[in-house]
Amino acid sequence: MSDTLPDPADLAAALAALRIELNRIDDSLHDLLMLRAEVVERVGALGAKGRVPFRPGREAEIIHRLLARHQGHLPKRTLPRIWRELFAATTAMQGNYTIAVANTAEVANGGYVSLAREHFGSSTDLRIHSSAAQALADLASGAAVAAVLPMPTEDEPLRQAWWTALLQKESPRIHVVARLPFWSPRAEGATQARALVVSIAAPDASPHDHTLIGMEVSAEASRARLTTLFTEAGLPPLAMILRREAHASIVLVDVDGFVTESDPRLQALVGTHKPVVLGAYAQPVDGDSV
Repeated sequence: MSDTLPDPADLAAALAALRIELNRIDDSLHDLLMLRAEVVERVGALGAKGRVPFRPGREAEIIHRLLARHQGHLPKRTLPRIWRELFAATTAMQGNYTIAVANTAEVANGGYVSLAREHFGSSTDLRIHSSAAQALADLASGAAVAAVLPMPTEDEPLRQAWWTALLQKESPRIHVVARLPFWSPRAEGATQARALVVSIAAPDASPHDHTLIGMEVSAEASRARLTTLFTEAGLPPLAMILRREAHASIVLVDVDGFVTESDPRLQALVGTHKPVVLGAYAQPVDGDSV
């Protein structure tokens, strides 16, 4: 091995050439970004998205596809972050893209706000509230197109169980459309908050979905019996929350796949009350293994 040091002039020339190449690549990337924005404008002009230009299933499909084709040493976990910012910018071009956030006290240091910023873009307008009810009111009034709400838990007080209101199917109908965070692994120092995103736009399918089904059941209904009921209907629970109230119980079941209220399997669940599809979300991705 030679101990001769590289000539400084040769190093400077090589560095200058690489910087020229990087500038050319940056210009090409910028050209493609501007071209993508033009195509997004044409999509928006078609009016197919309705009054809420927000399609989380389609966004998830794009990220899944890009992760699957990715090669090289650029870490996969950077792709969702880059494209989430791109989605935020181009969706905002098509209409209101304000997001309501229920920044409740259960997660300290503004965890839900951090989660919303991470997913919906650093420049997106947020309306921050102290309760889920206030965030849901923003959806009903049209002040926001989506709301970030705490993940339901088994032991939360009834006043915090915002998902039970979705069983009433009031107008405007509100649906679960996404789960946050959408990707892992999490960076050190990232918020540990977990949330669901709801919108007046119905969920759209992605390659890998989960569906949330809610239903009032008898007060004596057991977790084991409900698991059997859903499994025999062809909808085996991946997770279940069972709330016992004074005269009845309410169950929230997470099942695999994209299920709509026209799905014939739901008929097997009909008892005193009909099951309600509360929405669906794209399964979060592991950016290092996809």
